[in-house]
Amino acid sequence: MKANSSTNLNCVYNTLSFIEKNYALDISIKELEEISNYSYRNIQRIFRYTCGETIGAYQKRLRVENAYKMILYTHNNISSIALAVGFANLASFSKAFKQHFNLAPKQAKQQKTPLLAKADIFPIEAATQLKPEIVYIPPFKVYYKSAFISYEHEEIERIWDSFMQNEFPSNENEFYGIIADEPLIRESLSCRYDTCSAMAATTTRLASKMIAGGRYAQFTHYGSYETIEETYTKIYSGWILTTKLEFGNTPVIEKYIRHPGNTIAVHEQVTFIWLPLK
Repeated sequence: MKANSSTNLNCVYNTLSFIEKNYALDISIKELEEISNYSYRNIQRIFRYTCGETIGAYQKRLRVENAYKMILYTHNNISSIALAVGFANLASFSKAFKQHFNLAPKQAKQQKTPLLAKADIFPIEAATQLKPEIVYIPPFKVYYKSAFISYEHEEIERIWDSFMQNEFPSNENEFYGIIADEPLIRESLSCRYDTCSAMAATTTRLASKMIAGGRYAQFTHYGSYETIEETYTKIYSGWILTTKLEFGNTPVIEKYIRHPGNTIAVHEQVTFIWLPLK
C-alpha cells in the first residue's frame, strides 16, 4: 500500500511537470498516459484527488494565469498573448479569462493594479523601492515534494518541518522553495509550493526535476520567513510596476541562503527571491 501511494504521487508530479512545460500546447491522451504510466481514466482520478482539479481545468488555469502575467509584465498585445498561451482565437481567450478573473483582458491591461488591491497591496514611493541584482542561474537539479497550501508563513514552516524529517547527506546542502502558482493571480491566495533540496535524501526517495537556467531579478530578504511578505510587497507594489524588464512564465524561486537548519539566528536568516526574466 505504501509503495502504491509513492507511485501515485510520483505520477502526479510527473504529470504536473509535463503540463507546466507544455500548458500552451494541445496535450494528447497518449502523452498523458506515457508520462504518468497510468490509463487516462486513472491518472484523471489520481490527479483530481491529489490536486483538487481535473487535468483540463489545471491546464486552462495555467493558460489564463500565465496570460495575466504577460499582461502585467510584458508589452505584448492581447491577441498575441492569447495565441502564446494556447488559445485558438481572441474570443475564446477573452471568455476564459473573464470567467476565471471576472475581468476582461482589456480591463486588466488598462489598469495593472487590481491584483495588488486584492492582496491589500498599494503602490509605494520610488524612494523606498527595492533594486534587484540581475543574475544568471544555470540549470540545476532538485529533489522535491509538492504541497497545495495557503501562501502563509505558518503553512510554509509546517511543510518545511515535515520535509526536513528526511535525512540529507551534507550540511552544505542547498534548499529552495518553488512557488509554482502565482499567489497574487489566484482567486484565493493558495498555491502549489515545492520544498526542494539540491541533494537526494538518504532515508526517502523524493521526486526529482531539473530547474531551467535563465536570467532572474534577485531580491534579498533579511530576517525570518515570517516577514518575507513585507519584501514581496515592496517588489509587487513598487519596482515591478515601473521596471522596463519583461518577466518569464517560469515559477518564482526562493533560495534559503541562511536558515534555521544551519543554526542561524532568526535575525541573521537570508533568503534570495528569484523572479524569472525573459
